[in-house]
Amino acid sequence: MDSYDVIIIGTGAGGGTLARHLAPSGKRILLLERGDWLPREPQNWSSLDVFVDNRYVSPDTWYDGDGKPFQPGVHYFVGGATKLYGAALYRLREQDFGELQHHDGVSPAWPISYDELEPYYTQAEQLYEVHGARGEDPTEPPASAPYPFPAVSHEPRIQQLSDDLAAAGYHPFHAPCGIRLNEASMPYSHCVRCPTCDGFPCLVHAKSDADVLGVRPALEHPNVKLLTNAMAVKLETNESGNEVTEVVVERNGETERFAGDIVVVSCGAANSAKLLLASANNSHPNGLANASDQVGRNYMFHDSVAVLALSHEPNTTIFQKTLGLNDFYFGSDGFEYPLGNIQMVGKSDAEMFRGERPRETKLAPEWTLARMALHSVDFWLSTEDLPRADNRVTIEADGNIKLSYSETNAEAKKQLYSKLKSMLGHLGMHSDHLFTRHAYMKNDIPVAGCAHQAGTCRFGDDPATSVLDRNCLAHQLDNLYVVDTSIFPSIGAVNPALTAMANALRVGDHVLERIGARTLTATT
Repeated sequence: MDSYDVIIIGTGAGGGTLARHLAPSGKRILLLERGDWLPREPQNWSSLDVFVDNRYVSPDTWYDGDGKPFQPGVHYFVGGATKLYGAALYRLREQDFGELQHHDGVSPAWPISYDELEPYYTQAEQLYEVHGARGEDPTEPPASAPYPFPAVSHEPRIQQLSDDLAAAGYHPFHAPCGIRLNEASMPYSHCVRCPTCDGFPCLVHAKSDADVLGVRPALEHPNVKLLTNAMAVKLETNESGNEVTEVVVERNGETERFAGDIVVVSCGAANSAKLLLASANNSHPNGLANASDQVGRNYMFHDSVAVLALSHEPNTTIFQKTLGLNDFYFGSDGFEYPLGNIQMVGKSDAEMFRGERPRETKLAPEWTLARMALHSVDFWLSTEDLPRADNRVTIEADGNIKLSYSETNAEAKKQLYSKLKSMLGHLGMHSDHLFTRHAYMKNDIPVAGCAHQAGTCRFGDDPATSVLDRNCLAHQLDNLYVVDTSIFPSIGAVNPALTAMANALRVGDHVLERIGARTLTATT
């Protein structure tokens, strides 16, 4: 049985980032990825293949709380969910790390403060080549350095939208974006500023994902090894149950076992919980690290809706995801509770409509959908989802995930939508022509769209109410860590990827110190 200093299970925002951070240490590191490399092919940039045929959605079957099967919108590739994410790399607001009262209850505090994570946010922004502009967003938390790259410029229709919002008294800002774009010298730019970015794989590797900027740089070090199509199915422990001794993997139809001094789980909120629950033994009858009965509980995913507004004038924007608005993040006139974030999403096209609303558009002429897309301005609204013990991941008899979930903060979501609608008349759009776009409408339940999943293995100082300690080490096991979004006690209302990346760097420094490697001040 092969033995390693560190085994990392999963290669997404958490695992891929951690691998790059640990790689220069010289320690033997094994990366296990259940998927394969995402193929580079023309279909990467095809709306028909991506949104209608779901070419890159992995063929899992999960069950809802009533036991009804559905296909979740998950992507198992090297780089994890970041291969198809929109690369919106926001920091949580400083207040998100404390206790916040919402309409439907309390968003709990984190065991660490924003100040403790801030240096790692800065490091993650540098590592993932984030573009942005400090000082535009009134809710922006303090930062110790400017963005490493200038903000991505608005195209004319979005610049007009920004100007109109500012004239109406709002505070639009350039959205923090992880794309490898060099607008000052486009011949040398990785990114070509195409319309097929948000929700698509990047054919030219110009998206700042955990494959391109995490795993590949890690593999340049001879001490790092990656196994693809290697699904971890169980973690074995010693007899006393205080240490993981083996990672059991199914690969190419065979069962393999690997030993690691330190084992890091980073499979995504649902699958990390599944792995811990599936690893139950005599010492841990309810699953590993589950003495608190918190593994799988407190599942969150943003209470979000994609909204299509019709502009009076054609919207010829190509790369639309450049603007954000947080004026209502912590509340508004007439509603004292937090509402959330408004940002742009990728530009609509006719094939996306067919993929998202197959029944409604089945008989629609192509020219009608194309004309609608030409005039569309596309927004994404995110409201914080609150942790609930009964919103949870469990395992069905066939070994698949059961995801029980009830919506929280629906009133805040409704209020945020109303705020957007009330602004449209001032923004050159039809206030009565507002349509909900839901990328997962074709699925039976909303939680099938799980790109922003979080919770299930929350970290905290009290072993009775959390799974991990403040270093993301399991309370009951001496060598088991978790570094994905499952550790979140709360999710805030901005995209979670950058926080997962920053926390992986923070935990990485702890691991480096523990294994006797030099603590790095910057990732190589």
